Amino acid sequence: MKNMWMALAAILSFTACVMEDEDFPDYTRVDLQSEITGVQPMTGLVVWNTSSANKQDYVQLEFSYMLYNDVCKEKDVFDWTPMDRLLEQVASRGNQAIVRFRYTYPGYKSAVPDYIKALPDYEVRNSKSEGRDTEFPDWRHPELQRFHKEFHRRFAERYDKDPRLAFAQTGYGLWAEYHIYDGLFIKGQTFPSKEFQNEFFLGMKEWFDDCSWSISIDAGDSVYGPFAQFPELLELEFGNFDDSFMCEDHDGYNTRMWKKFGEERYKHSPFGGEFSYYTDSDQKHCLDREGMHGRVFEDEVAKFHMTYIMANDQPRYQKADRLTEAGMAMGYKFTIEDYRVKGSSVAIQIANTGVAPIYRDAWVAVGGVRGEVNLRNLMPGENAWVTIDNCYTKGAVPTIECDHLVQGQKIEYAANVVAGKK
Repeated sequence: MKNMWMALAAILSFTACVMEDEDFPDYTRVDLQSEITGVQPMTGLVVWNTSSANKQDYVQLEFSYMLYNDVCKEKDVFDWTPMDRLLEQVASRGNQAIVRFRYTYPGYKSAVPDYIKALPDYEVRNSKSEGRDTEFPDWRHPELQRFHKEFHRRFAERYDKDPRLAFAQTGYGLWAEYHIYDGLFIKGQTFPSKEFQNEFFLGMKEWFDDCSWSISIDAGDSVYGPFAQFPELLELEFGNFDDSFMCEDHDGYNTRMWKKFGEERYKHSPFGGEFSYYTDSDQKHCLDREGMHGRVFEDEVAKFHMTYIMANDQPRYQKADRLTEAGMAMGYKFTIEDYRVKGSSVAIQIANTGVAPIYRDAWVAVGGVRGEVNLRNLMPGENAWVTIDNCYTKGAVPTIECDHLVQGQKIEYAANVVAGKK
């Protein structure tokens, strides 16, 4: 359904884009002045939900790991209280959540539900990871496979349209980041088989409609990911995240992994990630205005069309003005380039001057009446003419409306339209 709507909206958007200035000879240009004053909803620097910075103006997104066994303790019994509690807390601060359910974390037991671990043919495997005793899942077991698919089906059924949830991340291995670089890596056992991954991805296509879900770029490594064996999976609409963004070697492995998923994937699904923790210096200097490792942050987010970056440590190293500036460099940015009126009708030329699209439905509106062009389909560098009838009264100004916002959020736009000037 989403694909059909997006295709239709894209046609409408294209039709609007090809309209020219002379198509509105009877319309009168009116003054419109506006500026974008802060980081926009569903974009920017992300902090953990437990961070003391989660109430800062430069924060629109909060991240949290979630555990499968916190939600499910008995077969087919799902208690979503932990998830609801998180979303309520995040939304109470005027923010939205990015969540990642995980099984494996160095130094901890796995988050496989206890009822599965208790099955007689399920094998609990332990190994050192990062020097700590760590428990790994047994992906051979059919009940773990069934549970994993059922969990995500029910998750989507409950939260796919929830405005408190910005994006979902998923994956396997350490931190659900699609690798076991240190510890017990056994294909098909401590890491799921590619055949099962194929089944799971095809399920995600059916279960999720509105909410964008993402996987680590490490899934592009054929050791872990299924895409070399099942290349048709690359046609699915999922995003990517990069957990070592701005690292010294980013032009090497990381960039190769990004390219494996297609450089235009951002047009339908969000790109995000986390600043590199390879060295303390990476965290300390990644947002320096002069750059790090020969690269400047703003240039990199434009290159990779990034919508968000997990930056939990950055308040230790950068002041609020720089954090705001960096957050505003990511994601969409709307600019109204022309605003004209004829009676109660308006014609608005709007552009996306950001580095990525918005990944939820949004519309230009005047007087509460929405135009027909879905801004979700307005790519960076594109503009569209939007006409709206029976909406204008003297002094009315456009707004950008989106149903996927929490209380306190507002999508801003820039404008410098002067009456009588072209």
